[in-house]
Amino acid sequence: MQSEEIRRRFIEFFKKRDHAVIPSASLVPQDDPSVLFTTAGMQPLVPYLLGAPHPKGRRLVGVQKCVRTQDIEEVGDNTHDTFFEMLGNWSLGDPKSPDGIGQGYFKEDAIRWSYEFLTAHKDKGGLGLDSERLYITVFGGNDNAQRDDESAEIWQKLGISKERIFFLEDNWWSPGESGPCGPDSEMFYDVTDKGLGELSHEEFVVADERQMLVEVWNDVFMEYEKKDGKVVGKLVQKNVDTGAGLERLAMVMQGKNNIFDTDLFNPVTQYIQKNSKKYEEKAARIIADHIRTSIFLVADGVFPSNKDRGYILRRLIRRASVYAQKIDITISDLNTIAMMYGEQYKNTYPEVFDVSGGENEIIVELKKFQETLVKGLKKFEEGIDPFILATTYGFPIELTKELVKERGAGIDEEQFNQEMKKHQELSRKGAEGKFKGGLADTDPKTVMLHTATHLMLAGLRKYLGDHVHQAGSNITPERTRFDFTHPEKVSQEILNKVEAYVNEAIQKNASIEMEKIPKQQAKENGVEGSFWEKYPDEVNVYKVVAPDGIIYSQELCGGPHVRNTGEIKGIFKITKEEASSSGVRRIKAVLE
Repeated sequence: MQSEEIRRRFIEFFKKRDHAVIPSASLVPQDDPSVLFTTAGMQPLVPYLLGAPHPKGRRLVGVQKCVRTQDIEEVGDNTHDTFFEMLGNWSLGDPKSPDGIGQGYFKEDAIRWSYEFLTAHKDKGGLGLDSERLYITVFGGNDNAQRDDESAEIWQKLGISKERIFFLEDNWWSPGESGPCGPDSEMFYDVTDKGLGELSHEEFVVADERQMLVEVWNDVFMEYEKKDGKVVGKLVQKNVDTGAGLERLAMVMQGKNNIFDTDLFNPVTQYIQKNSKKYEEKAARIIADHIRTSIFLVADGVFPSNKDRGYILRRLIRRASVYAQKIDITISDLNTIAMMYGEQYKNTYPEVFDVSGGENEIIVELKKFQETLVKGLKKFEEGIDPFILATTYGFPIELTKELVKERGAGIDEEQFNQEMKKHQELSRKGAEGKFKGGLADTDPKTVMLHTATHLMLAGLRKYLGDHVHQAGSNITPERTRFDFTHPEKVSQEILNKVEAYVNEAIQKNASIEMEKIPKQQAKENGVEGSFWEKYPDEVNVYKVVAPDGIIYSQELCGGPHVRNTGEIKGIFKITKEEASSSGVRRIKAVLE
């Protein structure tokens, strides 16, 4: 079964179970200062997992683009990649709390539907996997919560023998140091030729480490909230957050023992093998992965640089370049690979096709790096410090070590790793300092002020003119701080009108509607937006529409918002207007 068919079947399976389809968010998180990239399907849904109502209801399904680079050194084995697609279905809220927007569900339905989709016959919309090759893990209990015997019992009712169910303390999932979290139940599939049969706990762990078993699905039961690394209590609602990696599902559905032999990678790896004069499988896999991730990042508005997201993109491109040189693959070949991915994804992600041709950003960066690469290799011949080679010249860490060993030189790996750790820590702290814009958190008061800020911008444009655009924002539960383009001080008379405009929209209980439309159409429709170049070809447009039909605001945004303005508590009040920089004014406002 091809990957496109797996995507389609997954969406259709959950649509039949009353799930609303949601589009993939950008790889660049909107209004989330905590992360560089979208790393999980649930990440764009955090406000709704914490209790904010989702405009499409309690049951959702979608395919989310994700990038994770913490395991970049593992890329090249059977299952690790940096870009991946996460198939996910969600329940937002308790099963016993229907409120007119669809009813939630919890462990029993989530586990049953996971099992059904994986094992149901293909004629019935499932994948038809062999249930005798499934192994299950559930939460083994710790200081945060007790052992999840309930999930184990549900699995046994479905026909999974208790010998194939393993309790692990690590079965606890959270997106980071803060946010919704909870115990999970993972599904593993046996990809060996003859089948592993029943396994002891120790044998299961070994089979997982040797990639004889592949994790294909994860059901997370989000009941808890984490703050600053500690579980602080239960959420206001129970949620289900599931994830199934497309690459790994394609691997088992296509009878492969690694993701690079699936239809998602195979055309590219075959091309590399055909055109390489010194072919190495690991190098080919790294090139295939890194170019794919790079073209997706460029499509979502990331450009190579020395900071933040741009630094990650530059690192990926440079790693691909070094490995390409190692196996005699040219820049022209890498350009062909980028175009192959553009063609492959043009129906599912047309924005990738749009940036894959011609002198794209990847090729520009590759040409720049060629000069650096030559200089770095020349310096290396002088016995240069390998740490400098890795940091100054951008050589991949593992390749730096390899070059040193190839020339018979010694390397103090412990010292090298310590220096790299310091370097990465400084880079991380630098990145943290950069992400102070957008929403500070997903507190309900922050979300209220976010919607009010959209209304304020619409009011400023109404009374000052269309030259007004957002130049920056920072929103906390206490206040909104908003920068906008305008050449002079705004009079108190205009500020009063803007306040009245926002409060009128609040009092009318206007609904907030979101639709995904082509970016060019949004421009033609007069949708307000800043930083258009950062958005993909399809954009999310949030509209504030009153019952009488008046549209108070329509703007590009990644959310979150209240469901209707009646949920905004208090009176909107502008407390300060001042200069921010040349041609830019700043407003501070609150809800009193």
